[in-house]
This record gives sequence, structure tokens and C-alpha cells, in this order.
Amino acid sequence: MTASAKSTATKTRSGRSRRTGRRDPLAVSLLKKDHREVEGWFDEYEQLEADDEKLALFNRIALALKVHTRIEEEIFYPEERGDVEEDMLDEAYVEHDGAKRLIAEIEAMRPGEEYYDAKVKVLGEYIKHHVKEEEQPGGIFAQAKKGDEDLDAMGERLKARKQQLMAELAPKKLS
Repeated sequence: MTASAKSTATKTRSGRSRRTGRRDPLAVSLLKKDHREVEGWFDEYEQLEADDEKLALFNRIALALKVHTRIEEEIFYPEERGDVEEDMLDEAYVEHDGAKRLIAEIEAMRPGEEYYDAKVKVLGEYIKHHVKEEEQPGGIFAQAKKGDEDLDAMGERLKARKQQLMAELAPKKLS
């Protein structure tokens, strides 16, 4: 395979190439996959005009973020204490708390209300900042990969808990 073909083969849907994506342990790759999905949805939200479409997409974003923060807080962060700098983990918990409060504010509103779109945009920027801190060189994921935890086994626990939470928190379909 040529270098350019290999580079093209490793590009993500967002168009970014990631050299380490294939070597990431399961826990990190699952969390990064969640990040890419939500980032894409925030980009998609920016293009929407219809209130019903905005509400439907925001509800998907909110569910994904609620589940993602729970699996990080219940499994990833606690198990990484000792391998990841305490300050970084503490900041991550505080950032999650801020995001959860903003999600709750937005959920109490309806598209078209004053500041609705602005709050969704700020939430997206807030999440982008949080993701950068987790994924940057020397960030939480990099430190976790250097630690003693079996991140592939943790990935299986994250995946199982995510499925459980999605079933628990997803809106019930009317039959």
C-alpha cells in the first residue's frame, strides 16, 4: 500500500487522519468514537432550520452525552485514578457537571425560544474543549494508555454499560 493510500485509508469521516487510531486500546477507541459522533451532530445541528429537526437532533446529542459522561464517570475515570493526573480527572468531572447543567437548561426549553440555539452552540464548544483535553498529547487518554489498567478489558465494560444505559435512558417508543 502506498503512503498516500494508507493515509487515505486511515482518515475518519470528519476528514481528519489519525495515526494512532488503530493502535488505541478498546476503551480509548470507544470513547473517541463517541466524541466523533457527537461532534458530527453538533456540526449537523448548525445547518438545521426546522424546529422539529433541531429538537430531534438535540435529543440525540443529549442522550449520547448523558450516556458518555456516565460511563466515563462510573468506569473510566475511577479506574484511571493513579494512572492519570488527579487535576485532569478533577477538571473532567467539573466539565461534565457543567455540560449536564447546560443540557438540563436546554431540555427545559424549546427550539425557537430565545437563546436555545446559542445554548446548543455553547454546549458544542464546551464539549469540543473537553474532548481536546482528553485526546491531546499528554491528556487523559495518553496518560491512561501509559498506565497499568487493561484498557481492552475496560472497553468491554464500557461497551456493556453503554448498551445498558442506552436502553434505560432512551425515550420509549409508543407502540
